[in-house]
Amino acid sequence: MNSQWLTNYDPNEEQFWEKKGKKIAWKTLIITTIALTISFITWFLFSVVVIKLPKIGFDFSDDQLFWLAAMPGLAGGLLRILNTFLIPLFGTRKVVTVTTLIKIIPLLMLGFAVMNPETSYSYFMLIAFLMGIGGGDFSSYMPSTSLFFPKKELGTALGIQAGIGNFGVCLVQLLSPLVLSLGIFSFVGGGEIIAASGEVIFLENVAFIYIIPLFLIGIWAWVSLKNIPVTASFKEQLDIFGDKHTWYCTLTYFMTFGTFAGLAAAFPMMIKSLYVPLEADLDPLKYAFYGPLIGSLVRVIFGKIADKTGGAILTHITGIALIILFAILILGGYLTPTAIEQFPVFVTIILLIFFFTGVGNAATFKQFPIIFSDSPRRAAGVIGWTSAIAAFGPFVFNVLITQSRAFTGDTRLFFGLVFVICLWATFINWKFYTRKGCERPS
Repeated sequence: MNSQWLTNYDPNEEQFWEKKGKKIAWKTLIITTIALTISFITWFLFSVVVIKLPKIGFDFSDDQLFWLAAMPGLAGGLLRILNTFLIPLFGTRKVVTVTTLIKIIPLLMLGFAVMNPETSYSYFMLIAFLMGIGGGDFSSYMPSTSLFFPKKELGTALGIQAGIGNFGVCLVQLLSPLVLSLGIFSFVGGGEIIAASGEVIFLENVAFIYIIPLFLIGIWAWVSLKNIPVTASFKEQLDIFGDKHTWYCTLTYFMTFGTFAGLAAAFPMMIKSLYVPLEADLDPLKYAFYGPLIGSLVRVIFGKIADKTGGAILTHITGIALIILFAILILGGYLTPTAIEQFPVFVTIILLIFFFTGVGNAATFKQFPIIFSDSPRRAAGVIGWTSAIAAFGPFVFNVLITQSRAFTGDTRLFFGLVFVICLWATFINWKFYTRKGCERPS
């Protein structure tokens, strides 16, 4: 076994951890977390792009824009299923390097596409799907991290990685408006005119600006990362699906991260379709980044808290809070507004939902290694699988919001479904992981 593969790596052995393991683990965490942050940026880039496309002359309907925002979610979910099995097959070093560098391709495609007013809707759909590569990474990076750290610090490590990685969502929604006015890449052409005001923006910046960081991180990963020889064939890894707790964990994580990712992708378009008709000057991107920012920071903070309290109780609190907040959102008329004065309360409710999904995201990833404590490899596989299914959140939210609007004229039907999912997941978490005498306390 060559120097890129670690031998006799046991993070739960105290002496080894303090002498050698901690340094390796934290170095790996730093590199993969930075890479994961850029992954989330590329995954959610279309949540910004779709707001600007109609303003620079692309004649797409709101339903078409919801579909564009949904496609990275569909691809991210599908690719996370694939990523779930990659670490035992190829190792951390190769997986992180390749998945980092490959994202340069759709970014180049997007940058040149927005510069060409003749770019077709179908080509934008292809680019949006390829952006889902960034969403797939989570299901290989997080299981990898779970192998490098001892059980007592998994909540902290996974909370840091996922929380800072999730920060990429708000980073793209915060930075993108700031770079639109800069002719950074004018040497390749570009500069699009907003028809309503005559203002020139450089939408290609939001794609091209991340290419050099991705290249540098990919090289860094190849030079610096190591592999832990936790190997298993694809067939052997399928054993996680024979355990009912894999499916219960999938449900609870969809409640938390599926909601976080789904709302992050849909929030700008929800503001545009619900409240911009009531106030034409309202800019969705001025508000969109706050939710992902809150959820990401909370996930980092509560990862450490979950190490002390256990994850199950925090997941239970999250479920109860989400049930209440979605009920208020639906019954309070904030999804069918008649006055712009409802907007501040709408935003407050959404931000609270982001807060509690952050708590739940940290809590569930503390739970899963404990629930599957008999096998670190299976625990890593469950983390990857549950992440894959929850990654369909952006696709589910955007597509079903569109369908709900088509069937009933508004989005209450869809959010009623989310309310039911939260009820179901909270009950499952209480029955099997939280109540006294439960099957697998965590």
